[in-house]
Amino acid sequence: MKFDLNEYISEDKAVEGSGGEYDGFFRLCAEVKEAFFREWERDDNSPAMLEIQKKAIIGYEKERKYFLDRIFSILEEKGMLDEAFPEWYEDLADAVYQEDWGLAGVSEWFGEKYAESSSAKIIGSRIYFMENGHMVLKKQTVSADRKNQMIKAFLLLTPGKRMDSDYYEVYLLDGTRVTVYTEPMTKSGQAAIVFRRYFIPSLSFEEQAKRKTIPFEAIPLLSNMAAVGYNVVFMGAVRTAKTTFLATWQSYEDPSLEGVMVETDPEIPMHEILPDAPIIQLIADGDRLRKLSKNLLRSDADYFIMAEARDGIALDTAVKLATKGTKRMKLTFHSREPGSVALEMATEIVKSTGGDLPLTMQMVSSAFDYLFHFIQLPDKSQKRLKGIYQIDCGADGTFRTEQICRYDPASESWTFRNCIGERQRSFGEESDGYHFRRFEEELVRLSEKEYVK
Repeated sequence: MKFDLNEYISEDKAVEGSGGEYDGFFRLCAEVKEAFFREWERDDNSPAMLEIQKKAIIGYEKERKYFLDRIFSILEEKGMLDEAFPEWYEDLADAVYQEDWGLAGVSEWFGEKYAESSSAKIIGSRIYFMENGHMVLKKQTVSADRKNQMIKAFLLLTPGKRMDSDYYEVYLLDGTRVTVYTEPMTKSGQAAIVFRRYFIPSLSFEEQAKRKTIPFEAIPLLSNMAAVGYNVVFMGAVRTAKTTFLATWQSYEDPSLEGVMVETDPEIPMHEILPDAPIIQLIADGDRLRKLSKNLLRSDADYFIMAEARDGIALDTAVKLATKGTKRMKLTFHSREPGSVALEMATEIVKSTGGDLPLTMQMVSSAFDYLFHFIQLPDKSQKRLKGIYQIDCGADGTFRTEQICRYDPASESWTFRNCIGERQRSFGEESDGYHFRRFEEELVRLSEKEYVK
């Protein structure tokens, strides 16, 4: 059966407190919720109020203000404006709202203090925030009843979902992605809610070097590579700054060129990174991308960005575009091993579209010019460019890589190797001879140094 709004209203009872220091506060939360329900029942306006609650959860300020103003009035009427409340809330009215209808203790993550935190999680009753690259257990907890009501509230945002669905995703107004895992997918009592927001900083190569992601001395090399227009893949495990580096690379793109960016999630605000560039930003995956890919192949765009190519359809589209002559392509891909990228990509493509695996590997090898491999250090806030690889298809049709940059974690330095393949040289000379020569000169210069810090 599908989610029933009336059933939700009838089951949404006042939240019971967890006792202890804030007993009075939790009793107050229950009283305020009961006062709201009495008003809703008296006015027979439950559907309208449910719509207000839904919009408030999504992040609409007008609807959130409705709750806060009415809660303040009730508190004032009861003479309870001085009631103590947990320190992770902004004020008493906000605390009551979050406990009764909002995000409970997770709401702190949406405040200014955690504006740079990329994720928060509820696992069981525990709450975690990402801080300096680590998940930190917070003092506040969430009761089972409150978490269940929160999950039901998120289902309001996806009315087509079934109540017995054990996995689903929704998006809040600020772009935060909320992923819900419930039983039987999770262990008993361990249902989880993951909050993930994407803020892609608009960085320069200089800023990347200041963060020690890349060496300062490689900035001229990278900027000239970007200007030439090679097809590049940014790879690595999760949270290795692949997308951030893609956005950095893109910021060096010629703003007069026409681009198309395809994402599965709205992660990269390209209209903010290059506000004047004619870039069409599309959100598509799976069947939608399959239908869209034919139109992309007929597009007259100068380049394409496949941000986070997660499945065979996205990879197949990127490879077909590249093999038809499209250059300046940028793509991110989850992988830990540069030498197996072609096999991994080809396997995903064949699984989704069929075809011959060896032939598909050859197509992948011919589609891209350079591979950038990123890693995360034990201090998870620190990312590093581990290597740059030149990609080619061998005479025997096999995938080949030549490493031209290597990171040494012991000395925290990079070494370079002077190697430019025939395909990369030919394209560079034809596309932009000036910047290709600067790229070649920089590679020679860097390769003559013992190491680059």
